[in-house]
Amino acid sequence: MISLPQSRVPDPMDAPALRWGILGTGWIAAAFASALREGTRQVVAAVGSRDPAKAAAFGGRFGIPLTGTYADLVAADVDVVYVASPHSEHRDHALLCLDAGKPVLVEKAFTRNAAEAAEVVGVAQERGLFCMEAMWSRFLPHYDIVRQLVGDGSLGDIQTVTADHGQLLWPGGPQRLADPALAGGALLDLGIYPISFAHMVLGELGDPVAVGTLTEQGVDAQVSILALTSSGAQAVLTTTMAARTATVATVSGTRARVEIDGVFYGPGTGRLVAPDETMLGQWVPVDHDHAGLSYEAAEVARRITAGETSSPLMSPAESVRIMRFMDRVREQIGVRYPGEPVPGA
Repeated sequence: MISLPQSRVPDPMDAPALRWGILGTGWIAAAFASALREGTRQVVAAVGSRDPAKAAAFGGRFGIPLTGTYADLVAADVDVVYVASPHSEHRDHALLCLDAGKPVLVEKAFTRNAAEAAEVVGVAQERGLFCMEAMWSRFLPHYDIVRQLVGDGSLGDIQTVTADHGQLLWPGGPQRLADPALAGGALLDLGIYPISFAHMVLGELGDPVAVGTLTEQGVDAQVSILALTSSGAQAVLTTTMAARTATVATVSGTRARVEIDGVFYGPGTGRLVAPDETMLGQWVPVDHDHAGLSYEAAEVARRITAGETSSPLMSPAESVRIMRFMDRVREQIGVRYPGEPVPGA
């Protein structure tokens, strides 16, 4: 009889406290600061922005003592920097921190493309500094349950992974999502969730077959992706910023399947189901929303305190592989950001 395992994820409150810097003052930076304050013992000691006035306002909102420019931030007495700028700036800002000797947690998607990702990872490794993509879902309790079910063979041979992520964010949403210069579009902002989930379950995916709908500005509004693994398992992944979708995921194997309700990438409900539709077990969500970001911060704190430079739950090498996969998707649908080389040139 297959049973549902318990999550092995430690309480974020138990992680050793580090002094954090936050680079950026947007929505995700605020969510991260709130999560650290509400769900961990971590300390946000500094914040930096292109506009020192915005940094000061952010610091006043969250009780952060040191505010200023990016240069002020990387010169501050902090143990790690969370990079929360737009995708287009991740490479430059991560390198700014690494060059100053600061470990980094870089908001997803890790960079614009695989070449930038490999460069950041290479510098971090050369300097012996911690580096990780802030794919916060990887560290949630129910993702650990899924990993266990896949790893111990409870699901049998995995045949299909499906996942979708759609939010009504265009037109009329954040300007950065519509702007090619800021690496906008659905794929890097929303599609990263189903793609990363499929990579976690199946391992490296083969070359994608992708179709997309582009905006007048040339970024992707909607993308559908089919990919195979070497074993023949399939990943069916969709993303859109033009509609709110169910945002659910399934992992179907020969012995059982996992269903994760929307939003699949956040703290939510899910179940283990037998082929005859018998319910084998279910889980209920942890009691917070974006305080779920506390789990990734706690993982960073544990790894850095232990003297490690990466986490096996979201390794730098995997982030590069995922960026390479998304590069191939963008090539197929015709999305290229300003300054990127023309494929094949």
